[in-house]
Amino acid sequence: MTQVDAETKAPPAAKLTLLTLTTMVVGSMVGAGVFSLPSRFAQETGVAGALIAWAVAGTGMLMLAFVFQRLAISRPDLDAGVYAYAKAGFGEYLGFFSAFGYWASACVGNVTYWVLIMSTIGAIAPALGDGDTVLAIVLSSVGLWSFFFLIRRGVKEAAAINRIVTVAKIVPILVFIILALFYLNPHVFAENFGGADYAGSLFQQVKGTMLATVFVFLGVEGASVYSRHAKRREDVGRATVLGFLSVFAVFASVTIVSYGIMPMGEIAELRQPSMAGVLEHAVGTWGQVFVSVGLIVSVLGAYLAWTLMSAEVLFVAAKDEDMPRFLGRSTSADVPVPALLMTTLLTQVVLVVTLFSDDAFNFALDLTSALTLIPFLLAAAFAVKIARGRLGGDLAIASLATVYTAFLLYAAGLKFILVSFIIYAPATALFVMARREQGRRLFSPRELVILAVSIAGAILGIVALAVGWISL
Repeated sequence: MTQVDAETKAPPAAKLTLLTLTTMVVGSMVGAGVFSLPSRFAQETGVAGALIAWAVAGTGMLMLAFVFQRLAISRPDLDAGVYAYAKAGFGEYLGFFSAFGYWASACVGNVTYWVLIMSTIGAIAPALGDGDTVLAIVLSSVGLWSFFFLIRRGVKEAAAINRIVTVAKIVPILVFIILALFYLNPHVFAENFGGADYAGSLFQQVKGTMLATVFVFLGVEGASVYSRHAKRREDVGRATVLGFLSVFAVFASVTIVSYGIMPMGEIAELRQPSMAGVLEHAVGTWGQVFVSVGLIVSVLGAYLAWTLMSAEVLFVAAKDEDMPRFLGRSTSADVPVPALLMTTLLTQVVLVVTLFSDDAFNFALDLTSALTLIPFLLAAAFAVKIARGRLGGDLAIASLATVYTAFLLYAAGLKFILVSFIIYAPATALFVMARREQGRRLFSPRELVILAVSIAGAILGIVALAVGWISL
């Protein structure tokens, strides 16, 4: 029997329960982003702006969570939700872009994990710098490929590890919040309320934090990505909402309590992970060590979860003939190895690119969020499309989610939209490969318009980088 035959006839993996799906969502959301929140928010806003930002982000992301919940129930025929919803609503080419954009965002997001973990170790090993030196890239690459071989052994084994890691990484975050509340200085908190002079107007403060909130909430759609593995379809929607509600208060608390420990300007200057610097200021050196260890566990767990999810998107897209066939192969352990390999390769490429960035961590964080916005917007718009014509909660929720994601694109700014086009446009080569394998016409007239827009955006982005209008 050939390898392809063996892969085709492989028995299905064990189905995922509600608990496992919820753990995957929480594990995906609680990662590098939460450990960077204090300084990232302090660079943009004070307490008032942070409260508004979390209210906007929490409401908007809750609407998205409800969208994924209701689509999982109303359209149980669609697997790998984010990608499948875009395709069902707006055609194969935009569905392809949604799949690729979501996958690429996961790969770029994985880079932030390695940058942050090397920056953490860099506090005691200066050669690693802020996680963007040559030595840091080499060590990150070793870790990157070690995870590739771990995941290749089987999705079930990797998922079991993720459940353990998810519990372990929540503990230091909760301890941080409790200790920060205990040491909170009301006078410092009050001084940080309106924001520093450099923060600008309240609207600018809120706008500046939007991409950071998107990054920490990435993973809210995690259960829908694994919908084909769910034991019961309704568990996909339940896990999405439960996962979101489980972490929202934690994320907001980490940010707000930090404003009561140090002046806003000092928090903004902390090296990553800034949560460690805040706790060190409150309780001493042991606080920094405690958070740093927790970060390493958290980042490794989040990297595992996101690598699994990104490979799954490529695999399902290939099964639906929207990606080349080789990406639809899997082993007897239900591991999509070609998709996993491509995920690791793109992460490796972006990791090297960080050497040329002014701020590797924040650049990768913002680009991750920007790449995700188009898939999110298309999924929300699809929910509007199928709810149209019948008034009620579904239409209201879908409309609010659509407005929220559209606002996020505006908040991202031209820089990250153009850089996203540079990544999106070349991906069309995979779409062309898939169409040729099927002997189909490469592009319809409507798809040619979309292609022209993506190429024009990519060219403009390259020119903007070349002449210095934007920088990495």
